[in-house]
Order: sequence, then structure tokens, then C-alpha cells
Amino acid sequence: MVLISVSIRSYGQNAEVPSFHNPPINVEPMVGSRGLSFQMIIDKKIKSLPQVGFFSVTDLNTDWGERNLNDVMTQANLTLDLVKGLRLNAGFHYTPVTGIRPSAGLIYSFVNDKWLIIASPRIDLQQNPNIEGIVLTEFKPKINENWSIYTRVQGLYSHMTEISDHGRSYIRARAGLSYKEIAFGVGANIEYYGPLKHNENNIGVFTKIMLF
Repeated sequence: MVLISVSIRSYGQNAEVPSFHNPPINVEPMVGSRGLSFQMIIDKKIKSLPQVGFFSVTDLNTDWGERNLNDVMTQANLTLDLVKGLRLNAGFHYTPVTGIRPSAGLIYSFVNDKWLIIASPRIDLQQNPNIEGIVLTEFKPKINENWSIYTRVQGLYSHMTEISDHGRSYIRARAGLSYKEIAFGVGANIEYYGPLKHNENNIGVFTKIMLF
């Protein structure tokens, strides 16, 4: 998902100036038993004003043989750094069920050489809002300079205040290997829809690519 790095370069003998780096765009398709799952995450900072950035997620699931795309979500937000690891975000959230809604929330992230942890609650800024929370954990221990083990668990829960009931939730798991900016392996999406928690699962293979 989101990796934030800062490198220090030396200019002259004594001066050290931090150079600006934006996280890569993360693109992940998965082909499985249900159909195609796809997720793209964009998380960028403004170079001249690095406390402000842009965060966007596009997520979709298709069923083999179905022409209409009913399970799609996209959100786009401006972000503002509050303290280290914590950002405020505001923008819009879209699904075919809810339509476009103004949205705001927080993004907490923790990153080191092996772990990435992200927690992001949000709420619709309108009457009868949906309240949603997502947690993502990646564990990526190195095998050598280029290869790492890649694992991820990602969970979401959305609550509809209009009916005070479940709206959408999922658990997604990935396990495999990564070589430099490419990860691949096996994956599972366990999805639940609506107050009755209708279940649809997708088991397959994935590829995650970081585009710099």
C-alpha cells in the first residue's frame, strides 16, 4: 500500500539536505474463482507543500459472465498532516448503492522495514451517514537484497446509520513473494453485502505492482 520514505543526500562536506520522494502508485489485480478483483491506491504529496497531499482508492470486484459492474468503490481526498503518522482527509466517496457522498476521516500509518500498518476511519458528511473503518497490515521480511516474503491482511466494516445495520464488510488476505517492486502469490477475498450479510468469495492469484 502506502510507503513513505525520506532520503538524505550530502551536498558539499557539511551540508545535508532532505530530498523529496512521493510513494509509488500501487496496482493490484487478482484473478480468481469469482472473477477479477482490482485495487489501485494513489498517495501523493505536493512537492512545494509536503504537509498537503492527495489520497485515492479504487476498488472493484467482477463476476465471471456478468456484464454489469455492481461492486465498485472509489474515493478521492485531500490530506493534511497533523502529527507524525496521522493525517486528516476530506473529499468524496462513491459506490453504485450510495452514489457520491462528501466524506472525511483520518489516516494513521506505521512503516518500517518489515511492517506496514494502516488504520483509516471515515464518515459521510451528510444526513444518515455511513460510518466506515479499514485496517491493513503487511509483513514483508527480507530474504535477500531483492526478494522478500509478502503477506497482507486487510479488513473493512461499513455501518449504515439510516437503518442502524451492516452495510458492507470484507476480509482480504494475500501471501506470496516480492521481487523489488513486484509482489505475487495467492489471495482470498471474503466479502459481505447488506444487512443480510450476503457472502461472495474470490480465491485466486494476485500481482501487486508499485509504479514509481
